[in-house]
Amino acid sequence: MYATSLGEDAELRPLEPWHAEEFLAHLDRGREYIGQHIPFGTRETDVDSARELLTMFAHRRAEDAGGLHGIWYRGRLVGGVLFRTFDAVQGTAEAGCWLEPAAVGRGLVTRGVRVLLGWAFDERGIHRVEWRASSANTPSINVARRLGMRRDGVLRGNNLYRGARQDLEVWSLLAPEWRAARTEAAAKDSGSPR
Repeated sequence: MYATSLGEDAELRPLEPWHAEEFLAHLDRGREYIGQHIPFGTRETDVDSARELLTMFAHRRAEDAGGLHGIWYRGRLVGGVLFRTFDAVQGTAEAGCWLEPAAVGRGLVTRGVRVLLGWAFDERGIHRVEWRASSANTPSINVARRLGMRRDGVLRGNNLYRGARQDLEVWSLLAPEWRAARTEAAAKDSGSPR
């Protein structure tokens, strides 16, 4: 199995079906926090249902249609990032995240999604990656901003969650924008003029 360092004693790894017990324990620690804005993990209440979700995403990865990656901090699973959808033929994907409260504020999600974006744009030739978040989910929207995404618009009253209508913001990043930002960052790091 491979792992990608996220710095500061954190790493990104694929979440596999054999992680079901660890994944369930993580969800149990963060269930209320994670579920504030998204239903991720709400149906996974025992090891079998946790394994079923991880197996579904393992199949998606095998079919080149998505993928689920865990974020481990100091050896403990604390959250993750994913491609909810991934369409290499169309060149589009939708990324997302979740995190338990103990890991908030460390930049783990932003760094983890950057790894996924780099792979999608540079290795797989994806043209557009979307990020969707409830307008009330300020931390998620802040991740989109830090990643250099642009807000495409707001789908007013689009999402029914926990009996209430939410506005859903759609953010995106295009491959040319990703490459331009990387070039600009490299120029700043080297101290060379633009």
